[in-house]
Amino acid sequence: MSLLSKEQIEEQLESLPRWELKDNTIEKTYEFDGFIGAMGFLNAVATTAEGAQHHPDMTIRYNKVTMSLSTHSEGGLTAKDFDLASKIEALNI
Repeated sequence: MSLLSKEQIEEQLESLPRWELKDNTIEKTYEFDGFIGAMGFLNAVATTAEGAQHHPDMTIRYNKVTMSLSTHSEGGLTAKDFDLASKIEALNI
């Protein structure tokens, strides 16, 4: 899998609302009504990520879940990151 160019990254981000480029990652924070909603989302992402064999860095702070994606083995962003981000977007309840 090859790294995406800056132009390709910017193009892909246009279809992912509120995802941001931060260094070699794309990141988004989701907010829920409470801890249980945040954990439900986190578990759904874990199942989806496992199926894709691509795992985001996830941080939870009570009702907020931050997803960070990067293809660590490639040292930056690849199509795998944007594919998983799209799948995560589809889970956002």
